[in-house]
Amino acid sequence: MSDTKTIETDVCVIGAGLATTLFAANRGLSCVEVGQTGEINYSSGLLDLLGVYPAGEKQAGNNPWEAIEALVRDIPRHPYARLPQEDIRTAFEEVLAFLEDAGLPYIRRDNQNIDVLTSIGSLKRTYCVPHTMWRGVESLEKKPACLLIDIRGLKGFSARQIAAALQSGWPGLRTARITFPGTDHLNEVFTEHMASALILPQNREKLALTLRPLLKDVQMVGMPAILGLYRTPEVLADMEERIGVPLFEIPTIPPSVSGLRLKEAFERGLRTKGVQYLSQKRVLAVRHPEDASFELDIGRVDPELTVCARGVILHVGHRDGAACGELTVCARGVILASGRFIGGGLHADRIRIKETIFDLPVYQPAGRTEWHRREFLDTRGHLVNQAGVEIDNSFRPLNKSGQPAYPTLFAAGSLLAHNDWKRLKCGAGVAIASAFGAVKAFRQIRQ
Repeated sequence: MSDTKTIETDVCVIGAGLATTLFAANRGLSCVEVGQTGEINYSSGLLDLLGVYPAGEKQAGNNPWEAIEALVRDIPRHPYARLPQEDIRTAFEEVLAFLEDAGLPYIRRDNQNIDVLTSIGSLKRTYCVPHTMWRGVESLEKKPACLLIDIRGLKGFSARQIAAALQSGWPGLRTARITFPGTDHLNEVFTEHMASALILPQNREKLALTLRPLLKDVQMVGMPAILGLYRTPEVLADMEERIGVPLFEIPTIPPSVSGLRLKEAFERGLRTKGVQYLSQKRVLAVRHPEDASFELDIGRVDPELTVCARGVILHVGHRDGAACGELTVCARGVILASGRFIGGGLHADRIRIKETIFDLPVYQPAGRTEWHRREFLDTRGHLVNQAGVEIDNSFRPLNKSGQPAYPTLFAAGSLLAHNDWKRLKCGAGVAIASAFGAVKAFRQIRQ
């Protein structure tokens, strides 16, 4: 066996807590991130703040910040209620500045939600959109003569359905179906493959040759989000120059290119800040060194890596238990950003919902029969979506006695309780705000 290598760090982030890692790194804290990509692969790439409030309404109105004030009054245990609105604004500004520097600019209107087209013709209310989608926001408002492009073999995207849903209020909207260059022989095509192909200028020219004959009397073109996995400003500008018409993207079903871009931009930018990734690994066991009787055996305890936090020891390795050496990471604090069911932070069996790393208590309905209401679209929502880890005002998870489980363990993101983020359209906002709050609390405790 090779000699054990030791890494000392301030913060260990468990899960795909990219915003958490950003805030830690920006404050001069060394950071190691352990875990898999989790829920961000299923992101639309849009950054919601609060799109629906009160729950059951169709939208939150024009000003999401005013809606947050009402939410905090009504739901005092919601994650937004754990920190002042000034901190939420600061957190959003910091993330947007980072993404701009990483080559993935976002656009918004201060104090105002906006509507974005979806792949089925409905409208999605959000706060910030990638720059590649902004002309779509403006087109919804101005209704120019617009061509929507459909791609043969792409599932989950229908230009005809979008046009049918909007035709009465947008008479200049029409559609065309094309074959993406080089896919004539395929029955099904995928957005990530087309986005990879369009990184090359010669493939963009082939696509432009396909599009140009369709653009008669067109002022705007909308198409699925495939304009490059990265360097999207360059790809968008080049395509617009080649076809001679402004262009916008429409988000597709997950896993979407716009979500993959967000993940790639975060990881690329964070590496330049010295963040170390122990990717595609998971926590296998947790032990509290002050209590030898406490040991939670999550999986195969054959660690590649041992993460030693003050008060907690985490054994980390591949999901299949394959060993390729040993590494010890000593951290002063741990921030749990493992997500919900898709991310692996929560697991549901036939009886209850469990937190998978520290076996923390999970706020949930008393019995499984109460998880879901009878009607799928019940305006009251499903109680299971409120499930999650309870925290104090310092974003520390609580134990069964209602006290912080560990002094230097914090939690952030969709794992948190009282956070029906899908229904309220606030997933990105809660992830960003709670990450900011957790890092801020860790720094205060450390000082």
